[in-house]
Amino acid sequence: MRPGADAAVHRPPPRPDAITRPGSLTALIPTSGATPEHSDPRGSTPSPRSWKIGLLATGLLLILAFSVLIAIGLGSAVVPPQDTARYLWTAVVGGTITPEELTRYQIVWNIRVPRVLLAAVVGAGLAAVGAAIQALVRNPLADPYILGVSSGASVGAVTVSLFGALSLLGIYAVSVGAFLGALGATLLVYAIAHSRSGITPLKLVLTGVALSFGFQAIMSVLIYFAPSAEATSMVLFWTMGSFGAATWGGLPVVVVVVGLGILVLRRSSRALDVMSLGDESAASLGVDTARTRRLLFAVTAVMTGAMVALSGAIGFVGLVIPHITRMIIGASHTRLLLISPLIGSILMVWVDLLARTVVAPRELPLGALTALIGVPVFILLMRRRGYVFGGR
Repeated sequence: MRPGADAAVHRPPPRPDAITRPGSLTALIPTSGATPEHSDPRGSTPSPRSWKIGLLATGLLLILAFSVLIAIGLGSAVVPPQDTARYLWTAVVGGTITPEELTRYQIVWNIRVPRVLLAAVVGAGLAAVGAAIQALVRNPLADPYILGVSSGASVGAVTVSLFGALSLLGIYAVSVGAFLGALGATLLVYAIAHSRSGITPLKLVLTGVALSFGFQAIMSVLIYFAPSAEATSMVLFWTMGSFGAATWGGLPVVVVVVGLGILVLRRSSRALDVMSLGDESAASLGVDTARTRRLLFAVTAVMTGAMVALSGAIGFVGLVIPHITRMIIGASHTRLLLISPLIGSILMVWVDLLARTVVAPRELPLGALTALIGVPVFILLMRRRGYVFGGR
């Protein structure tokens, strides 16, 4: 036998640390309990990749804090950053405000802070839901509204606004109507797409797209028979996206729903990684795809309904941000669901600032601005050499 033949014969096969599929949403699926970004091969200390992700997240948090501070201070009445920080500190821990500063303090704390915080929360939620939906339906063109949630919410909001339904709820009537419409649309899509053989991602997407057109037709008919032109204008503006309805009363609900939803999605990161390979591959790796898909669709529907109820439909954020994040850090959902919400928050804070300052005192619809930003970015992604939608 030749020297070294034994080594060739008895050499152990390489350990399959990852499962990949060209063009899939996942570039790396660990087969062990620990993910590569959490530990090194010895399992004792974080890997350099983990440190980089941590530094990136810290940097994005600092940028987000700076963006929030600037956005709160800018507007029709400009408040210097040092005064903005002092007003926020006074509102949180207590302090005194002089009579001359009372008006500016009220503008900052009661109007701008809820609005900017809602923008940050909605941006984070849309980015997280978009990333999860793209994995669940294995479609890189999916976004939070693909299952008809926004169209159903619009029908609910229009019904309340034009015909006085839920009037007993006062200023929260439109938001509650939109939330109920979003949940109703989700349940209807799920019921129609369900069959004896179960639910397939393709059937869900096709059903959602078809019912979206149906809900839009219903909304158009309702607006056509609207009792006043003013109500019609208000409804159309709301459906294009706006944070003008942000209040301290409605903000906590959205914060809790979106925050808990992101936590649930992050805990399901491994399932999302595996499901992006296909149901057969996921089942072979021990993931109950039917149960997981029902749970995560319910979570994303509630999150989307809560966001749409206060902000209307804001397009392209949930579609583009996950792709940009994958291009930067890869397709692992553990990293994706940490970084993409931060990027979405920063983007939405600045978009909202532009919407209320570019043509002040008038306000631009958020959906128009995000489309103007998202369309060129999406085209650049398509033309970028080496990037596969859903992967790197």
